[in-house]
Amino acid sequence: MIVIYGIREYLNPIKPKLSDVIHSCMQSVLGMPEDKRAHRFIPLDAEDFYYPGGRTPAYTVIEINMMEGRTADTQKALIKALFQRIQAEIGISPVDVEITIKEQPAHCWGFRGMTGDEARDLKYSVNV
Repeated sequence: MIVIYGIREYLNPIKPKLSDVIHSCMQSVLGMPEDKRAHRFIPLDAEDFYYPGGRTPAYTVIEINMMEGRTADTQKALIKALFQRIQAEIGISPVDVEITIKEQPAHCWGFRGMTGDEARDLKYSVNV
């Protein structure tokens, strides 16, 4: 699951395109299938979204939650692809994008009535 935060006036107009860019990176770097898009957009009022100095109101936070298993090189490739594609296709400078990857063991995930470590029918590999 991916959660994206930003100031409402800047985030709302780009939600569809940003979702496409994020999912495309997840597919190309992690091998995620087309139907595994799980994005949650949290548009905030400017007074509810404090961000570091040197950033613009386009500042966007992307939290990627995933089962552990991807190598550090794979995770770094995903982060770099996101920075590059978001700048190229949406026009947000990398200085205005913050990305965090949060990994949890498979047994901490629950979906389709089972835990992640019980799932045997995933259509993608976690260990990439």
